[in-house]
Amino acid sequence: MEREILDTKRKALNINLNPNIYGTFAEIGAGQEVARNFFTAGAASGTVAKTMSAYDMTFSDAIYGAEETGRYVSQSRLQKMLNHEYGLLTERLQGEKYDSRTFFAFADTVTTLNYNKSNDPHGWIGIKFQIAPEAEANEIFFHVRLLDTDSALQQNVLGIIGVNLVYAAFYYNRDPKKMIESLADNLTIGSVEIDLISVSGPAFKNINNILLNLYLIVRDFSDAAIFDSAGQPCLPKDLLYKKDIMILRTKYAQKSLPNFSLFNRAVDQFKRTEKVSKDNLSVLIEVLLSNVLTADDEVPDDLNLEAVAQRAEELCQTGNLVIVSNFSRHNKLAKYLDRCKPKSVGISTNINNLKFVFNSSNFGGNYSSQLLSYVSDMFTKNVKLFAYPFLDKKSNQVITTTNMPVTPDAKPLFDFLILNGYISDIKEYSDVDVKTV
Repeated sequence: MEREILDTKRKALNINLNPNIYGTFAEIGAGQEVARNFFTAGAASGTVAKTMSAYDMTFSDAIYGAEETGRYVSQSRLQKMLNHEYGLLTERLQGEKYDSRTFFAFADTVTTLNYNKSNDPHGWIGIKFQIAPEAEANEIFFHVRLLDTDSALQQNVLGIIGVNLVYAAFYYNRDPKKMIESLADNLTIGSVEIDLISVSGPAFKNINNILLNLYLIVRDFSDAAIFDSAGQPCLPKDLLYKKDIMILRTKYAQKSLPNFSLFNRAVDQFKRTEKVSKDNLSVLIEVLLSNVLTADDEVPDDLNLEAVAQRAEELCQTGNLVIVSNFSRHNKLAKYLDRCKPKSVGISTNINNLKFVFNSSNFGGNYSSQLLSYVSDMFTKNVKLFAYPFLDKKSNQVITTTNMPVTPDAKPLFDFLILNGYISDIKEYSDVDVKTV
């Protein structure tokens, strides 16, 4: 059944007119934009128990506790806010008047664009809520990047997406696809990115958080999702800031686990050549949604997201960080990682991928311009490529960068990248390694 898309005011009013929904709004950093939508919709007394905004850090610390990291726009601060405000609701609102109420605590901690437009506007948004009176609480939280170039527009986006979250929590908690889709209601395309979402509680006992984050990619909320070894979604910058990153690229439908023997050789080579300390190394395995190289990052129509999620879970169980993306080109991955401000990046890849890029017959139009764009996006970000050798079954010859076919129009640039160490072969491999690539 097709979902009816309501405007923001109507969503807020429907919540306000529901006699069973009652709770608190606590907002820090961009005004009380979400609460304002509920007040202007009318009948807010039926929903709003309290609104507050502890802007001053001393007040905020006195209420929610200090942050050891000193970061107030963080997942830790959001969860302290949710737990504190929800605890006050259940502690103070007792008696016959509240017996039929399902309580919620909404919170956000956000930084919008500053006067000099020199910061990175982003925030954490969440809700802790019941789906039945006196039931155990459930939780939804996510991280947003605010992309508009005006702080007033960013505040408006925050108000809309906050209402969308409250509405989704109560009306779409049984349908994760609709829940994700509804977060975009009434928002302009390109105004916000959601790069992490997590749910917990009895209402979501059958929902896989890895799968939920894949919906974000498919719905164009995000370019990629990163998970720790326990399969929990993580904010990329929290994991990768100032780290030396080594990535193994894999395709979701490949039948076997990656060749960890070759990958370990690539990691060792990366550590040697880039003088990487063990403590600063972050190793990631990427699961690429598309099984073929395409001109654009388009999600295949027949993509089995459940299979991708299962693949990601299997790789998490190897003890590595896992990133799921649809970056069919290495340069798109490099640009994404650059936002995390890593120290250095190494990408291990099958040499067949390089053969594709440095062959002009695979590209239409202005190949030189496309190749220069690829190289610029890749190698101005302190990225090094480590190429897996490939056994050509027809000639029974091992293909490396020394004998890889390159079209004449790409050869000078390819030679430059090899000479200056931007692209290297993985060395000291065995015959067994090559045959299993």
